Amino acid sequence: MLLFSTLVFLAVSLGLAGLYVWLAPSRAGQRLQALSGTPKSSQWAHTVVKVVGPFAQLSSPTGEEEASPLRLRFLNAGIRHEDAQLIYFGLKTLLPLLFAGGTALALRASGAGADLSFVFYLVLMAMAGCYLPNLVLALMIRKRRREIFENFPDAADLMLVCVEAGLGLDAALVKVTEEIRMKSLALAQELHWTNLEMRAGGTREKSLRNLAQRTGVEEIGTFATMLTQADRFGTSIGDSLRVFSDDLRHKRQVRAEEKAAKVPTKLLIPLVLCIFPSIIMVILGPAAIQIIRTILPMLAGQH
Repeated sequence: MLLFSTLVFLAVSLGLAGLYVWLAPSRAGQRLQALSGTPKSSQWAHTVVKVVGPFAQLSSPTGEEEASPLRLRFLNAGIRHEDAQLIYFGLKTLLPLLFAGGTALALRASGAGADLSFVFYLVLMAMAGCYLPNLVLALMIRKRRREIFENFPDAADLMLVCVEAGLGLDAALVKVTEEIRMKSLALAQELHWTNLEMRAGGTREKSLRNLAQRTGVEEIGTFATMLTQADRFGTSIGDSLRVFSDDLRHKRQVRAEEKAAKVPTKLLIPLVLCIFPSIIMVILGPAAIQIIRTILPMLAGQH
């Protein structure tokens, strides 16, 4: 028994040491990354790719047309790493196994038998592990779209000021990108990519359309259409921006009022479940104790 325990300990220790040697970068690699200026996030992503990459082939789509909507969702979430799709499908394969394995160990440790409920819990946790990357990606997209929408009216106002001051639309976009970076890094990055695309020779219409697709915000699509039509029909860009910025501020105010109107309904559940029972206990507790102290001796005396 002692020999078996020793062998198990040595096998686990050697396995962990081999995993560390496989994942940890060498000193030469660290020096090369330091000289090339590779950020730590890229190193972390490279490590994750090495771990989950072999599992990605089990759940990744085979057709390119199936992968393109997912790539667009990555762009909406602000993920531009080249191995993002590999990490995503690797996690969708590995997490169900880890969740199911951890659940099986926990149920076995608690003394549960291999019955139908045991299999149900395993399947439930495996499904949770499979859909967890989808949920995280959806939350990232929602957070980034909200940030861009809330800060885009300010960017439109800045662009209107720049255009009315005499700057061209391309120069106004560059100036807005520099100024809006202090408030919204996500919007500044998207505008920066648009500026780079136009500098590389892309048309303004195509660059703005790509901006709307990358952000996934409906108002930015309207903004791109408005600027394209202003260029095509020769209307005043300043007047168009003024009307658009007013409408955008109105939409932001309406959304804020809508969220404020939902606050009482959202507070109803914690009020009923947490606050009202505490208030009832504080108010009626002493009276209930006094009633019990008075009535119980009387009932005992009758018997």
